[in-house]
Amino acid sequence: MSNWKTLLLRIGEKGPEYGTSSDFKDHIETCFGVIRREIERSGDQVSPYLLQCAEQLPHKIPLYGTLIGLLNLENEDFVRKIVESVQANFQVALDSGNCNSIRILLRFMTSLLCSKVIQPASLIVVFETLLSSAATTVDEEKGNPSWQAQADFYVICILSSLPWGGAELAEQVPDEIERVLVGIQAYLSIRKNSSSSGLNFFLKGESENSPSEKDFVEDLWDRTQSLASNGWKLDSVPRPHLSFEAQLVAGKFHELRPIKCMEPPSPPSDHSRENIGKQKHDALMRYPQRIRRLNIFPANKTEDVQPIDRFVVEEYLLDVLLYLNGCRKECASYMANLPVPFRYEYLMAETLFSQILLLPQPPFKTLYYTLVIMDLCKVANKEQRALPGAFPAVVAGAVRALFEKISDLDMESRTRLILWFSHHLSNFQFIWPWEEWSYVLDLPKWAPKRVFVQEVLQREVRLSYWDKIKQSIENASALEELLPAKAAPAYRYSLEEGKEKTEEHQLSAELNRKVKEKQSARDMMSWIEETIYPVHGFEVTLTVVVQTLLEIGSKSFTHMVTVLERYGQVFGKLCPDNDKQVMLLSQVSAYWKNNAQMTAVAMDRMMGYRLVSNQAIVRWVFSPENVDQFHMSDQTWEILGNALNKTYNRISDLRKDISNITKNVLVAEKASANARAELEAAESKLSLVEGEPVLGENPGKMKRLKSTVEKTGEAEVSLRESLEAKEALLNRALSETEALLLLLFQSFSAVLKERLPEPAKARSLEDLKSEDENSSAMEVDTENGNPKKRSEIGDREQWCLSTVGYLTAFTRQYANEIWPHMEKLKLEVFSGEDVHPLFLQAIFSALQIPLQ
Repeated sequence: MSNWKTLLLRIGEKGPEYGTSSDFKDHIETCFGVIRREIERSGDQVSPYLLQCAEQLPHKIPLYGTLIGLLNLENEDFVRKIVESVQANFQVALDSGNCNSIRILLRFMTSLLCSKVIQPASLIVVFETLLSSAATTVDEEKGNPSWQAQADFYVICILSSLPWGGAELAEQVPDEIERVLVGIQAYLSIRKNSSSSGLNFFLKGESENSPSEKDFVEDLWDRTQSLASNGWKLDSVPRPHLSFEAQLVAGKFHELRPIKCMEPPSPPSDHSRENIGKQKHDALMRYPQRIRRLNIFPANKTEDVQPIDRFVVEEYLLDVLLYLNGCRKECASYMANLPVPFRYEYLMAETLFSQILLLPQPPFKTLYYTLVIMDLCKVANKEQRALPGAFPAVVAGAVRALFEKISDLDMESRTRLILWFSHHLSNFQFIWPWEEWSYVLDLPKWAPKRVFVQEVLQREVRLSYWDKIKQSIENASALEELLPAKAAPAYRYSLEEGKEKTEEHQLSAELNRKVKEKQSARDMMSWIEETIYPVHGFEVTLTVVVQTLLEIGSKSFTHMVTVLERYGQVFGKLCPDNDKQVMLLSQVSAYWKNNAQMTAVAMDRMMGYRLVSNQAIVRWVFSPENVDQFHMSDQTWEILGNALNKTYNRISDLRKDISNITKNVLVAEKASANARAELEAAESKLSLVEGEPVLGENPGKMKRLKSTVEKTGEAEVSLRESLEAKEALLNRALSETEALLLLLFQSFSAVLKERLPEPAKARSLEDLKSEDENSSAMEVDTENGNPKKRSEIGDREQWCLSTVGYLTAFTRQYANEIWPHMEKLKLEVFSGEDVHPLFLQAIFSALQIPLQ
């Protein structure tokens, strides 16, 4: 990398590029001297790289803004081009709805104002344009209130840029910035509170430490007002331009051109709840809320930090996570060295966990956050002022705090926490003070805390091996009860000493011999149809075949896949319909009852090879043998999630294929048309001259052109046939998806209807908890006769809470695929007097449909 690029990239950091100095002023002066000379040689390279640094390292924006301000003193034309590029990029971001670029570029323009590069009045115009668009959007008559997410985002962008330039705006254009703030207050008075129960981390909607019921925009407005009343003074934003103020004042201001905001779609003509909900969902997907605060720790852990400073540090952390997602070690290093003078390890932990648990989905996979937290724990033991070895303890404290609230945590968030925690422990030798949680053994099997510990231990076994995990809990050896059984398959036909050898044993041994002889699936099926099926019937036949083939493939994943690939046709021929496929899945579950991972993988592979349908998996999940375990284990929910994921991945792959083939068809059409045109041009030269035909091209070229026309025509026809085939497959898949969704929601509705209390007794999930607590708030300690407080709700109530929680989670997760089938679902599942209100409430909250 060139020296000037390294200086730009590493400005403000401790490192060899700037010697021993860590002073921002020294860094800016050094970088300015080099960049000033480099512009003369390769100005076209400097400008885009400087903008790229500012956009992708936004916590350094004040440094880059000051650097550009100094360059403006000597090379106005270069800086004018930078301002024009920023403005053009900002307009492109507005047109495309690129939320991150809009937010960062507006912050960058505000920082350029501080460096006397941008005219304050022109930035105010940008603010007012965004504010006007927001106010129009939420206006009932002129706009489309369903798209309030877009309006809120514009207002958030304005407010979030003020920490970087509010003081300068208040000093240079006090009346104008006051007008903007009054406009924001007016906007807040006409918008609706956007708190959504379907996206909250906790069942109650707020964590116990939450200070208010305000949504994110209202909260940010309060923080901004506090900042303004404090004279726009804050600690978290560096102000390096003040060191060069005497010089920067001589710079020439550059004007910003007017901008144009994207208009939201027109409101639906039919103002039904479903249409409003669909538009609200689309708006939230286009303009998602960046963070939902997770108040894990007591307020005194961050009480020395101003409210606005907390917001700025959150912005820093989320920006680093976003722009350095491909460089985890660099990401951890930047997160540990933010340009703030106070400690923020508790705030960083809350921000990271808020992203892991974010609903409807986090920006990145859980694995990314796992690696970043792991690197932060390691870097904290080596470096810096921000994290003096404290971060591992802070992470442990966050886990303990979340564990205490686990019964109120959203089911999807709980599953993510289990996956993260088990993976995190695997990177630290599975060390954890399990004795702190050994009391969960005294809780009922359905208690959320007990289930959490059980699921974490089971996931750890998957990541290691049984004996290793047993060793890791030796300080709480009683927890061995929650470990899964050793992962031996439950093979019915093993030839153990003293075990009676039945006819089924002989059939299994014969089938095993045929596999070893590598007989074909067709020959094996013929033998089964002639020898086993007529004598023993379907159930015995299925048991023998499944038990034997799975036993052959039980040594590893590879063995199992090989067996399914080679003899999958046997399963397919035996179980052609959903009823028999449900029986097949029950046999697979029985064989691998001691290994949840192999059960899930086997079923997933069977669906991948189309040996079982997604509907069969749904029916198996909701079969009586599994329903009673819904609140005691995540296994069936994992299998259901895998089936839904595979279904929608197929649809996604088909859509991508259709898109690619459509592009190729256009290319083939053009190639075919060009070939025909070239042939026609050549043939046109075979014309009459004075009544005599004249050969215009030689025969060899004519033959080649005709061959090209034939080949391009054939290629076009082939692509069109391929496109038609893919479209037919997509239509079929969409039709199957509609049937799958109908079955899924009908199954949820049926099992919930059996167990939920009467609607009059339970109008919300909180009613389920309070009803059980009131009925038995105290129990008697059987050992000493003293009363003890009952801490867990009953079996049935917990089953209802868990099942409704998973219903909400699946609905929210697959909302994009559910909406196209909403009319059918509403007609056949969601309407009718016998539909329980809690069932509808869970679905409506997940889909953002207004309850009223």
